[in-house]
Amino acid sequence: HLSFFSGFGPFRQYLVNSSWEAVKELSKRGLGKNIDLRIMQLPVVYQKAKEHVFKIWTTLQPLLTVHVGLASSAKAIIILEQCGKNKGYQEMDACGFQPEGGCCMLDGPEKIESTINMKTLWKNISVEGIDIIFSRDAGRYICDYTYYTSLYYGNGRAAFIHVPPLSNSVTADFLGKALQTIILEMLKQCGEERE
Repeated sequence: HLSFFSGFGPFRQYLVNSSWEAVKELSKRGLGKNIDLRIMQLPVVYQKAKEHVFKIWTTLQPLLTVHVGLASSAKAIIILEQCGKNKGYQEMDACGFQPEGGCCMLDGPEKIESTINMKTLWKNISVEGIDIIFSRDAGRYICDYTYYTSLYYGNGRAAFIHVPPLSNSVTADFLGKALQTIILEMLKQCGEERE
């Protein structure tokens, strides 16, 4: 089964984006021999991110796509996002653009829920040394935009995880390990769905 993971490139003061570092660590660790794990760094640019996501779903058709983003406000918290929102994108991206009409998909629904039950995941999982929380608002920036786009093209088979910035206690290695734990639990949910 192919699973696809993305992190984001540098933006604002974050010259090293913890989301991409975490995804690279996850890639080194793997998810067992049945999962073909592919990774990609997405630019913090609305249109480019959307093009990449479209390509992932149309060419690779993965079982699951997991996007990882940096939540600069989260100090030592991992956030499991349940849904992506279509409208309200006013903030400029790294190239100074914002989406037409502040919207992901002009004909899309207001919000799209992930087929992964993040609340169940959140209740069933714990990672030593970091808090995990559940959220229904991914923040109306590139993260939320990418998530919505992926849910749209992937018929809900996408997930989004926000990770904190890197620090002395939150290393890339630590985040990679945390992602591995979370995603193995996610894949269990996918498996139960197919049976």
